[in-house]
Amino acid sequence: MTGTGLKTTFRIVKMDCPSEEQLIRMKLMGTPSVQALAFDIPNRKLEVYHTGRPEDVLDLLETLHLGASVVSSEQMQPFADPEADRLQTRILWQVLFINVLFFVVEMIAGLIASSMGLAADSLDMLADGIVYALALFAVGGAAGRKRRVAAIAGYFQGILGVLGFIEVIHRFLGRGETPDFLTMIIVSVFALAANAICVILLQRSKSDVHMRASLIFTSMDVIANLGVIAAGILVHLTRSNIPDLVVGAIVFILVLQGAYRILRLAR
Repeated sequence: MTGTGLKTTFRIVKMDCPSEEQLIRMKLMGTPSVQALAFDIPNRKLEVYHTGRPEDVLDLLETLHLGASVVSSEQMQPFADPEADRLQTRILWQVLFINVLFFVVEMIAGLIASSMGLAADSLDMLADGIVYALALFAVGGAAGRKRRVAAIAGYFQGILGVLGFIEVIHRFLGRGETPDFLTMIIVSVFALAANAICVILLQRSKSDVHMRASLIFTSMDVIANLGVIAAGILVHLTRSNIPDLVVGAIVFILVLQGAYRILRLAR
């Protein structure tokens, strides 16, 4: 790249996990004026290397409703880092594979164990997979195509979330059978490990200092995994499916929130 550009630093209040980073990447990287992004998740800051006005970038960020505001802006020489882009693409494919794999594993396990917690957590993995897939699909893609794909993905995820929540209510009213607590715990432990691997992979393109700081933050995915593990323990102790239904309902709500954020990209 030639010529001069701007480096604008934004504060993103609600940016605290890798999935939100990918939402922002998808929103901005298809914009011709945006040349590169640098994320500081622990401090909830984003550096955007761009041409044009900072306000134009802010307008795009505000559509995600993550609490964006401009911190500073300065002139500098634009740059390109093809190797970093290739690394980012490779990592996105890796985490996409992990999320889709565990979506399938947790959904099957949830059906076999009669656990709504596992079923809900599988949709949470699918939600992350959709975000990573959209980020990959968006590379070099037209804005119109990105919006259409985001809309389809958002509605699909939202429909699954609503159906899951309805099933939780149905089981709560009818009580249903007690889920297999051992399957819940074992599968969730593996899902927790998978999420930890994804976090580590997503930090590989960053500096060691940033990686250590970013790992301090616990994503909602890890919290959901721990919730299902706790529900499995409580199911065993109480001989009731209520803990599983409560955790399932909470995670389904998180899934619906994720669908809403994805639909924001379609606007």
